[in-house]
Amino acid sequence: MSHIRLTQVLIHNNPSTFDSPFIFDISFECINPIKEDLEWKVVYVGSAGSEKNDQLLDSVLLGPVALGQNQFVFEVDPPDHSRIPKDDLLGVTILFLLCAYKGEDFISVGYYVNNEYLDPELNNNPPEVPILSKISRNILTDKPVVTGYPIQWDNV
Repeated sequence: MSHIRLTQVLIHNNPSTFDSPFIFDISFECINPIKEDLEWKVVYVGSAGSEKNDQLLDSVLLGPVALGQNQFVFEVDPPDHSRIPKDDLLGVTILFLLCAYKGEDFISVGYYVNNEYLDPELNNNPPEVPILSKISRNILTDKPVVTGYPIQWDNV
């Protein structure tokens, strides 16, 4: 049984431009005491074809974690567009919010993200050099894919 239960993730600043930060408002419950910090991470999938294009956007250690309800805001810079293959910059990709304890991920929340120019002409004929401020990023927050993984918690 997990010692941490994710209760809510709100994503602010959505939709927004591609070059805007991601802002997560994360609420979780600590059901049993834990001795170490939680590590929260955000990973952007740059290309479905290869994990080498995935980007760890940021990670933060959170602790000590009190029993009961906990909440924090996690602001993360956008991905580096130069590390995303040109053909994968627009369209649908995935964003992961992960939480780990003692180096082991125990929860993953996956969101589909759609990137497109709002101007139909730019969308149909993307410029050679992307205009990031004109690309709309829309995180599909209504149906996240939440996956839990069993890990070894503390022997308290």
